[in-house]
Amino acid sequence: MMRHALIALLIASSLAPVRLATAQTSTGTIKGTVTIVGKVPGNAIIRMGVDPKCAQLNEGARVLQEAVAATADGHLANVFVRLKGNFPQSPVPATPVVIDQRKCVYGPRVVGMRVGQTLQFRNDDQLLHNVHSSSSVDNSFNIAQPIAGMVYSFTPKSEEVMVKIGCDVHRWMTAYVGVVSNPYFAVSSADGTFTIDKVPAGKYTLEAWHEQLGVLTSAVVVKAGATAPAGLTYEIKN
Repeated sequence: MMRHALIALLIASSLAPVRLATAQTSTGTIKGTVTIVGKVPGNAIIRMGVDPKCAQLNEGARVLQEAVAATADGHLANVFVRLKGNFPQSPVPATPVVIDQRKCVYGPRVVGMRVGQTLQFRNDDQLLHNVHSSSSVDNSFNIAQPIAGMVYSFTPKSEEVMVKIGCDVHRWMTAYVGVVSNPYFAVSSADGTFTIDKVPAGKYTLEAWHEQLGVLTSAVVVKAGATAPAGLTYEIKN
């Protein structure tokens, strides 16, 4: 009897790596780039003179809105990209998503997160900021942070693309939060690239959201153990 049990244990142990490898190769990766072609819209200069403290913090700097953050060759940052569809439930990250208020500007401007994950706002300025969300569902809040070092935490309850964040004291301050129910999303970086890892193999619709340029969609096919290329291009008609 003991001999049979030992043989069964050895067989199970030998199969475990196979099962693990199979699970790991049942997913793929999406690597893409967001670009813009045509005449790229300009960004407005932020006039901070209405608050002398903000002007002092940015003395000597020419601060622009980053509504359209594009490189000279048309690679576009701050685009929220997600996969649409129904996916199995997965653990919500314990690490909070953080937006800083520094020199009277939000950073990052665009973030993505999961429903049930913590969103934190940190005031790095020794002055009053007011963090106010504009939500079409139940992700609303409006709080004041009058001194440096204050942190406000909020847990979004519902999926929403996108939640706009503003400051009632400094009207130019703007950020956006994409709240989704699955982990398959990304925000394009300064060179326009994005990566979505560990995607179950299958056919999907990839959706891109930009605060000024709107929504784009593209089909993408993810194969197990492979990287699927994806290109999303905003066309500006002159």
